[in-house]
Amino acid sequence: MDLEIQQRVKDLTEKHGAENVVVIIGGAEAEASGLSAETVAAGDPTYAGPLAGIALGLAVYHVVEPEVKDEFDAAVYDEQCGMMEMVLDVDAIISEVKTVREQYSKF
Repeated sequence: MDLEIQQRVKDLTEKHGAENVVVIIGGAEAEASGLSAETVAAGDPTYAGPLAGIALGLAVYHVVEPEVKDEFDAAVYDEQCGMMEMVLDVDAIISEVKTVREQYSKF
């Protein structure tokens, strides 16, 4: 997760409160998705960005998770995500993000 996005997440969390922020990520690989999830929940694991050492505890989901996917209009989801979903390792991504969420998310 780049430094600019980390700062935006931090600012939004300060403005609205961590209990009111849910982060939806869309990384194409399980490992990258897990790192993004960990960054917004437990703090930047690389200690390079604005969230270094800051555990926000945010709820974080990947766009392919059923809990999120079911909230979208099916036609819009298919148009925007359907093709990618066919080539991604969806099970690995879901497992990685869910593990991070269960370990670090407080909300």
